[in-house]
This record gives sequence, C-alpha cells and structure tokens, in this order.
Amino acid sequence: MTSYPNWRGVYVIVPTPFHDDLSLDLEGLRRTVQFCVDCGVDGLVAPANASEQPYLSDAERRAVTQCVIESGRGKAVVVVGVTSATRLISAELAREAEAMGADALMAMPPNMQRASEAEILAYYRAIDEAGHLPIYLQNYAGPGGTPMSPALITTLLTELPDVRYVKEETEFSSVMMTQIIERAGPALEGIMGGKAGRHLLDEYARGACGTMPACEIADVHVALWAALEAGEAAKARAIYRVLLPLLMFETGYGTAVYKEVLRRRGVIGSAAIRQTGGRVLDRHALEDLTAILGDLESFMHPAYPAKI
Repeated sequence: MTSYPNWRGVYVIVPTPFHDDLSLDLEGLRRTVQFCVDCGVDGLVAPANASEQPYLSDAERRAVTQCVIESGRGKAVVVVGVTSATRLISAELAREAEAMGADALMAMPPNMQRASEAEILAYYRAIDEAGHLPIYLQNYAGPGGTPMSPALITTLLTELPDVRYVKEETEFSSVMMTQIIERAGPALEGIMGGKAGRHLLDEYARGACGTMPACEIADVHVALWAALEAGEAAKARAIYRVLLPLLMFETGYGTAVYKEVLRRRGVIGSAAIRQTGGRVLDRHALEDLTAILGDLESFMHPAYPAKI
C-alpha cells in the first residue's frame, strides 16, 4: 500500500507580485517565498486563487510554478495548483509540476462552467493518472468554484489512488469537514481549511490538519497554529481575537490587502494587482488597515515590520 505524508500546519497561498506596470516580478516572488520560509510556514501553495492565477498567461503560470518550487525546495512542502477549465490542460500542468519537482498538486473542479459529477470525476482521474504526486481536492464556493458534496469528495478519495487530501472552503467549512472525515474514513489523509483561517479554531477542533491562508501575515498564522498544537487554548484564542479583524477586512478587499501588506512589510515593491472587479483600498481603508496591523505588530517577525 502506498504511504502518504502526514502533512500538518500552515500552508500559505503565495500571491504573484507585479511591478507597477503589471509585468511579472519574479524577484519579488522569490522574496515572498523567503518571507514565508522565515515566518516558519510548513507549506507553500501556488499558483492558486490568491496568486491571481486566472490572470496569468500560460508562460507566466509556468514561470511562477518553477520559481516557487526552486525557491522553496527543501524549505517547505510545495503544492502546485493545476486548476483549469478542462482535464486536458490540468493533466498537462500536473505532469509539468511533477517534472519541476513539486511535492503535491491541488485543483478545484473545472473553473469555467460548472461540470457534472461525471465530468468532475473524469477531470480528477486525468490529473491522478498524469503522475504520482499526492493531490488535494480544493472544495471552493467562490468565483470559478463548483462546490462538491461530501459524497462526491468521498468517491474521489476512494476511487483515485493519489487523491488523498482536501482543502475545504465552502460556506459551512467546519460542518463540511466533519461530514467528509466521517464519510471518507482512512481514504482521507488530511483536510485543511481556507478562507484565510477565519474558522480555524472550529476546524481544528473537528480534525483539520492545517490551514491554507494567503501569506501576508504568515507569521501570525504560524503563531496561532503553534498554540493550537501545543494545547494552549487560551493563547490561541487571544491570537485569534487580534487576527480576526484583518481576516474580516480581507473578505471585502481580497487580493489588494495581500499585496498592500506585503509591500508595507518590505517583501515586494508594488501592491499592483491584475484582478478585475475587486475593491480599491481608498484613504479610509488604508487608515483602517494601518490600525489593524498595529494591533498585530507584536506577533510579527522582527525582520518584517509593517510600515506605512
């Protein structure tokens, strides 16, 4: 029987830095990976939703994948996102990621039009058969997502040899985790949460083995996870209370927040985003962000303070 890793901890989604002219900033990406490593993360995930993956060209997507793998190799587990509109493209991305040296893959169902359950099964089967890397199912309810039921997820876990992990981030993620764990049994090696870790305390109590937030406050997420693992419930709740305002702020402003915080912390040079339809951080939002980050300062890595 194949042995799969017992992966746990904070697996951050790495945003894709751009210059002010919106060209790809690979040096900034390397600095972002190093920031994550310095903060003590257990895993790196890219390109994914918080990486602005839909706004990357094919060549840029491959460049981002290679950069994160090379920069993070041996320092953290590297999970490569291979979501696309069709199984043909995702299978090819899976083969490329394995050849580059990825540790694992992650994919949402086809992300253009919502697929049927039969199409979703064929899609993940193609990714599974493309290589030998462990695969995370990303169960996502946001734009481009097709939420999967616990029954479908269990089918994928039991029928496809390398599908062994889940990132659960639908509307009721905590309850979904319980249902998936109970249904899937030993076919599930581990389940992690998303949504920036907003529900991490509840998810952890229900058996989550980790969380996959964006990386701009990776050090604070690492401190929270360490408190949970140490059984220090009061400390975990204290950190969570200070962290929650930023996580809620993210729900409104999204990618713009990841980039602005990384810019303030000296990791990237520009907060430019390509995402369309997002809200802009105006003067009032920036002032609010400054106050929120001030409350988090004591948990931040000393080499990466949040400056205005």
